[in-house]
Amino acid sequence: MDTLVRHRRILVADVDTFFREAGKAQAPAVLLPHGYPCSSYEFRNLMPRLADRWRLLAPDFPGAGYSATPEEFDYSFDGYAAWLEAFVDAMAIDRFVLYLHDFGSPIGTRLAMRHPERIVGLIIQNGDIPYEDALGPKYADLEALWTFPTEEMRQSIASAVTEEGFRQEFLNDLPAGLADAIPPDLWRLHSALLTPKRKEAAIDLIAGLESNRRWFPEHRKYLRDHQPPTLIVWGPNDHYMPEASARAYLRDLPDAGLHLLEGGHWLLETHLDQVVELVRDFLTRLNPVADGERR
Repeated sequence: MDTLVRHRRILVADVDTFFREAGKAQAPAVLLPHGYPCSSYEFRNLMPRLADRWRLLAPDFPGAGYSATPEEFDYSFDGYAAWLEAFVDAMAIDRFVLYLHDFGSPIGTRLAMRHPERIVGLIIQNGDIPYEDALGPKYADLEALWTFPTEEMRQSIASAVTEEGFRQEFLNDLPAGLADAIPPDLWRLHSALLTPKRKEAAIDLIAGLESNRRWFPEHRKYLRDHQPPTLIVWGPNDHYMPEASARAYLRDLPDAGLHLLEGGHWLLETHLDQVVELVRDFLTRLNPVADGERR
């Protein structure tokens, strides 16, 4: 079985793009847009565990990981969603499952809203939620920034776009017994790749959370109207997205499967085995014929 993760480059919408790929080209596809302050690196352990039956694709967004950081790119949720659509088209993927985590959630969901017929299902793992009343306490800190003058707000955000700021993002609300399972590679690698332009891009995206809030009703309407088959797997030790955030999805997706694990925001680092088991079961139920053909 080919479970190797391949590391490749492709030009997507004029952006030199790095991506990770595993699985056979004809297998059912799973798209893995990453979160902040990470890259496709976050999926490095998940991909080989699923590649025997599925095709996994994890691109680095422009300004992240090993992809280029073009000057003229639109570093916003809308800009990233348009770019992600171009990546999917470049990979010639007609239909796929979306794994939605962190900022990958509003980006990926924008793509789903533009082409709901292409979405086979959703896997939501500590994704940025569209429910104002179920956000965690750390979001109150972000909301407070929106009252600042623009330059003061951007300076405050910039103070967190550092190696120490990244470390805090990766450790988040984990108890000591789990915090030491988070490898320092995560914050050291991604801070080492930080450039002045990338820092500005990160500030643009984080500042864009205010305008993204106005998009929440559209996100909820997509879920309510289209009812995509959904697996919700969640680490409640998360200052941004606690248990209430996971349960909020059931308002619009009452048939979704909800599983709470004893981890936090980065479950693929602390609870990989449990996540793989749940994801494999979900993907198999979505595509039993394709699974049967591989037995």
